[in-house]
Amino acid sequence: MKKKLIAFLTVFATLTIALGGCSGDKTGGSSNDESSIIIGIPQDLEESLDPHDAVAAGTKEILFNIYEGLVKPDSDGNMIPAVASSYELDAEGKTYTFTLRDGVKFHDGTLVTAEDVVYSLSRCADTSLGEPLVPAFSNIESVEKKDDKTVAVTLVTPDTDFIAELTVAIIPEHNADPDSVSIGTGPYKYVSRSIQDNIVLTRFDEYWGTKANIKDITLKVIADSDMIVTNLQSGAIDMICRITTEQAKQIENLDYNVVEGTMNLVQAMYLNNAVEPFNDVRVRQALCYAVNRQEILDIGFDGKGTIVGSSMFPAFGKYYMPELSEYYGYDIQKAKDLLAEAGYPNGFKMSITVPSNYTQHVDTAQIIVEQLSKIGVDASINLVEWETWVSDTYVGRNFEATVVGVDASTLTAPSMLNRFVSDNGKNFINFSNEEYDIQFACAKSYTNDADKTAAFKKCEEILTQEAANVYIQDMSCLVAINNKYDGYVFYPMYVQDFSTLYVK
Repeated sequence: MKKKLIAFLTVFATLTIALGGCSGDKTGGSSNDESSIIIGIPQDLEESLDPHDAVAAGTKEILFNIYEGLVKPDSDGNMIPAVASSYELDAEGKTYTFTLRDGVKFHDGTLVTAEDVVYSLSRCADTSLGEPLVPAFSNIESVEKKDDKTVAVTLVTPDTDFIAELTVAIIPEHNADPDSVSIGTGPYKYVSRSIQDNIVLTRFDEYWGTKANIKDITLKVIADSDMIVTNLQSGAIDMICRITTEQAKQIENLDYNVVEGTMNLVQAMYLNNAVEPFNDVRVRQALCYAVNRQEILDIGFDGKGTIVGSSMFPAFGKYYMPELSEYYGYDIQKAKDLLAEAGYPNGFKMSITVPSNYTQHVDTAQIIVEQLSKIGVDASINLVEWETWVSDTYVGRNFEATVVGVDASTLTAPSMLNRFVSDNGKNFINFSNEEYDIQFACAKSYTNDADKTAAFKKCEEILTQEAANVYIQDMSCLVAINNKYDGYVFYPMYVQDFSTLYVK
């Protein structure tokens, strides 16, 4: 089997229509040496600027503009050439051979070499400290430079979806301190940061592809969600993504356009399956029956959003199973019966940890607290700062339940489902199911697309049947942008592409 990607510049020209809608296209936009924009973000970047260490979605969506892999996603979720100009996959589905693009420069002006590619991929596959930086890279057998323009990645077992994993950033081997020195190949380069205040980017004028329109970008950290409208009203920011419907109403008469797309994530009340009482499937199922998801959408989101029933959202197309959203109907009596059967006839107390900077998740948690009280469950909300959520909840797994959204880096089933494999380092809910692990492994090994898709769908069904989490919705995404700017493009994954923005 041979696959060859078409040239990036041809494909990029098609990125004028946003998935789910956008405020405009790049027509009429042009590079402007004086242009600038201030964009609000709900959280600071992680302490380390190393793209291979990034955990938080809010960090990854910014790094999307600074770093690139051999390939990158377009606004339809397709993998298109980036540092590589093309690739071929052998008949076994095991060896990917990449031809590197001519003249790609790092932000320090040096040319990208085959050695840099081998270094970057090998670094992500290194197991000397335990699990590789990119878990899927445990399937890499070797990364070899064939010549100055060619790099081959050979896998242990066939994986026709592995191309999506090769979006990992290519960084220069000579950068001795990627934690604090950011050197990528993307349309924007890092300039500076002031912790918990701002990050400054500037256009990379030697970018190999279509250059960004706006020269300077300041990312202003607004960790207090109550300050979002204040910053918009005062003109302190020109754009912010993922405002609530209530916030949108408050700026209706201001000089902003609100564009709507989809969040492309799975919002859920994620449950720590390893702690009591959530280690009992009957308790988890009871919570699923007790949570009225339509009421959450109606009260918290003006009816906007798509109810989901497993760890997959609609943009995934063939993998998405809308029927799973009906698996648990709202049934208070059924929930009470299951709790009684599990030994909790009078309910129990629980804590829901929520990052305070995400109003949507806080609002959802508050509605859930009220709903769970109807089955005798006394739930309380533990508001924490984002950095604390990452360190204690996600990494430390020190929580009972948490309301957040889980995103996908690419539109491949493993990007959503691998985090629930028993021994996966990203399995923060401690889900452990032998059948799930078997089905996931089978799906990864299949080269026949129908077999692969069926096995991944079986994984989704297991997550639903086992009530791994209380699945809620793929939220709508509202972006407020000053009327003097246009060109915002929605992607089917959690990224923000600043290069498409322009001054009208």
